[in-house]
Amino acid sequence: MGSVLDDLLKNMKNIHELGRQRAFELGNPFYLQFAEDGGYWRKELPTGEMFLVTLEIIYDEAGRPIEVKDAIIKKLDGK
Repeated sequence: MGSVLDDLLKNMKNIHELGRQRAFELGNPFYLQFAEDGGYWRKELPTGEMFLVTLEIIYDEAGRPIEVKDAIIKKLDGK
């Protein structure tokens, strides 16, 4: 019998779902990029609302991300 990690790695398509779930647990939005969005990002809120956004990541002196700034381009269909 394999470990939980082995089971997760069998289906790599579910990895983003773990990040999404954790972001929502922390009360944060989840960002995902699709080729059909023309270089923009999708921002999903814990409420289910989705937006097309531009994304800027601010880094500290050590190169670690410290802040995410987004600008809404348009609201996407959904909830």
